[in-house]
Amino acid sequence: MKVLFIGNSHTYFNDMPHLFAGMCERLTGEPTEVTMLAYSYRTLAWHCTEYFSVRFALMYGNYDYCVIQQFGHPVPPIEETEPFAERLIALCKKCGTTPILYATWAKKDEPENAALISGIYRTLAERYGALLAPIAELYAQLGAEHPEIDLYWHDGSHASPKGDYLIAATLAAIVCRPKDLSALNDCAIDFDVRFENGEIPSAAEKEEDAVIELDPCEAAVLRRCAERAIL
Repeated sequence: MKVLFIGNSHTYFNDMPHLFAGMCERLTGEPTEVTMLAYSYRTLAWHCTEYFSVRFALMYGNYDYCVIQQFGHPVPPIEETEPFAERLIALCKKCGTTPILYATWAKKDEPENAALISGIYRTLAERYGALLAPIAELYAQLGAEHPEIDLYWHDGSHASPKGDYLIAATLAAIVCRPKDLSALNDCAIDFDVRFENGEIPSAAEKEEDAVIELDPCEAAVLRRCAERAIL
């Protein structure tokens, strides 16, 4: 299986696509290849201005799935998202690739925005025939049920390793369609990233992924939450 990720820091944080690939391999026993076109602070509008790199990747990459993520905070209104999501979804379908809209979450101190974000992505997924990774909803549900599990990085915006474990597991559930996610281990990925002047992220300080062991009970909770995407 081959999967292309299009997005920004909410895609690349903690090397989430790599974590996803490992989860898919554990669930299916088959190799999973991932490619990422994700750049800090970029919107789908920006990705469409760089259309030819996306076009080339989809036309010649033989991808089975393409995960599409809009700017996260603040999420642009549907009027600013729809034309670019539509264009990318149409290109995916033309190339025989199944599009997945990856609905990012509300900021930690703005939980009321989860419904707005979810509504935008659900509307577009239904309107243009894409799969939906309902991360905004899952973040809100898990936050209410298990507030002791911190899904956020220290800025209250990006995902913590636990948050990215939930995201990767949800995407793996959507594409692999397992009965459950019990085959997944308790390992997540953490990397150090610095934001200079609060704006421009520098390279991760660790040159290699820092694989960490999650608390087994918390990992089980995260897996059960991710399984809601396949119910």
